Amino acid sequence: MKLTTKSEYTILAMLYIARNQKEGFVKIDPVCKKYNIPKKYLELLFTALRQNRYIKTKRGKSGGYKLAMPASRITLAEIIRLMDGALAPTESVSKFYFSDTPLSQEKKIMKILKEIRDFTAAKLEGQTLADLI
Repeated sequence: MKLTTKSEYTILAMLYIARNQKEGFVKIDPVCKKYNIPKKYLELLFTALRQNRYIKTKRGKSGGYKLAMPASRITLAEIIRLMDGALAPTESVSKFYFSDTPLSQEKKIMKILKEIRDFTAAKLEGQTLADLI
């Protein structure tokens, strides 16, 4: 698993929203400014989050973005899978994105890679946005 800027920026933006939504919907500009994220890029990421029901949007002067569910119900694993796909080091050990790879031929290597997948998944599934704010 290698995080791309899609996951990294999404996690940062989601943390920002979780920390600041008590005052209402969060505007995109302060998020972009704080983390130096290009606005158009963050808008694309927010589209994916909205379509997958992680955030709500509201137009107008009091509009912006808000979590669609409590921060305690959104795990890092969910965000990373949505943005980058499998948490596994190779698709041949992935639970959600499985496909054969050349390494599938070696059982001992597969065992190690499955252990890595299980450790990574357990760690990321056990961490919510609420844990990080």
